[in-house]
Amino acid sequence: MAHDWSTVLFGARLADMRDVDYRNTLAIASLIELLVQKGIVTPDELADKSRTLDTEAERLSQAAPARRRARGLAGGLRGGA
Repeated sequence: MAHDWSTVLFGARLADMRDVDYRNTLAIASLIELLVQKGIVTPDELADKSRTLDTEAERLSQAAPARRRARGLAGGLRGGA
């Protein structure tokens, strides 16, 4: 019975997360549309920036494991291991 209740709670949390995701997506889409309508940015500028940020995030995520390994090795050396 407890297992069934945890499943219900998990479903409720998931529904809450979906609602938050929807609201955040709606807010971002609204802001983008307003910025374009007001001539502050162009759709091409937004697309270029999205590609740049995506590339940078990918580069950083690939570098993170190497940094963690390096910190672990250096920590082991400093710790007298």
